[in-house]
Amino acid sequence: MTTPSWSIRRVHALDDALIGGLSDVLMDCVEGGASVSFMHPLTRDRAAAFWRRVAQGLVAGERVLLVAEDGQGVCGTVQLILHQPENQPHRADLAKMLVHRRVRRQGLGAALMQAAEAAARECGKTLLVLDAVTGGDAARFYERLGWERVGDIPGYALFPQGGLCSTTYYYRKL
Repeated sequence: MTTPSWSIRRVHALDDALIGGLSDVLMDCVEGGASVSFMHPLTRDRAAAFWRRVAQGLVAGERVLLVAEDGQGVCGTVQLILHQPENQPHRADLAKMLVHRRVRRQGLGAALMQAAEAAARECGKTLLVLDAVTGGDAARFYERLGWERVGDIPGYALFPQGGLCSTTYYYRKL
């Protein structure tokens, strides 16, 4: 068994260098067709603005951000959105699970998911929820990891290059 060429850490604040690396990963994923809330082409300014908003959520304690890095820099990330309505203090949304195309199919996605679940437990969460494009690579990935499928919403979002896609919701009890 080989040692992974990346490491994962929880980040509590973002500086310009980290925002740049995270922007690179987000832009790579959108360019590769991932439906992660952005349309193609995603400019560096729009990507950096997104990460600056995430930074505000980190400072406010509303989010957890995990970052994976290898010898070339940031190569993956995932977030937990902790801030939920007052009648849902036990759950978090898992969001922006992003893996750069250069390191896919090396176990990083599964490692990020394990780290996110561990962080959620540390934050006292017992239920996680996420969504993915119906029938897409991410949906198959989550199903392989044992996430429970709830159902589909037809025409929920747009693919980055345009065209409607359905979204499937999943949950995981911790």
